Amino acid sequence: MESESFDNQDGLIWYDGKMVEWRQANLHVLTHALHYASCVFEGERVYSSVIFKLREHTKRLVKSASILGFQIPYSIDEIDGACIQTCEANGIIDGYVRPVAWRGSESMGVSSQNTKIHLAIAVWPWPSYFSPEARLKGIRLKTSKWRRPPPESAPVHAKASGLYMICTMSKHEAEAEGYDDALMLDWRGYVAEGTGANIFLVMADGKLHTPPPDCFLNGITRQSVIDLAKKKGYEIIERHIKPAEISDAREIFVTGTAAEVTPVGEIDGLVISVGEVTKILMTEYDKLVGKKLGDTASAA
Repeated sequence: MESESFDNQDGLIWYDGKMVEWRQANLHVLTHALHYASCVFEGERVYSSVIFKLREHTKRLVKSASILGFQIPYSIDEIDGACIQTCEANGIIDGYVRPVAWRGSESMGVSSQNTKIHLAIAVWPWPSYFSPEARLKGIRLKTSKWRRPPPESAPVHAKASGLYMICTMSKHEAEAEGYDDALMLDWRGYVAEGTGANIFLVMADGKLHTPPPDCFLNGITRQSVIDLAKKKGYEIIERHIKPAEISDAREIFVTGTAAEVTPVGEIDGLVISVGEVTKILMTEYDKLVGKKLGDTASAA
């Protein structure tokens, strides 16, 4: 599917309770979400026909909508069922699921009380986020000039489309300079996350240090990896991390639905080794999601 534009695919998309042809799953140019970012979404992975942590993702989708001030007109059970149905209808065994909910085009303006709330679910094969080579050697990050906003100025705990504007800008800028992704700092200047993944540092004390999710999403993959690390006997320390501390880290890795567990090999020119802790957690995560052992080196 990646060879074609995403609006020109064969397949079916679940759209407001019905399966529609992929190319017909459209919306009007005056849709409120397009102009005012009144849109929330999820990113989910399918492994061997099972959507990983589906219920957790659906609950977060509903919560995100609530934070933005609207209610999705389907229950959590109905959304779960629609995600599964869409995967089955498209024959997805290993792939990606994108539920998205948004305000429609019934009115135009900042106020949107009378707009219809829509929900759509698209699925597609997606074997890799970062390249296999990058995942083996570790991805290269460049610190972005854009920072995560404080919780008083944006709905930082919602997976809302508007919050990703600075992520796209940051990632494009990093890619233009040959990097794989950008490192985002928060509004205070502390390390926050990547453009779509949480970050962990293995410090000299052997403990895993990670920023507290006070201005970004507490990722579902992040939570899963923390649980895995604790089971392996690693201590997790959530604290504010200064950029200057990056040079003291023995290992660094990022986590996310798309990225899974991916090592970081360089930040702003500083080379970082891909270490044993990262490799162990990559393997443990593969086991958790049901990926065949050995796929760690070939998929992200």
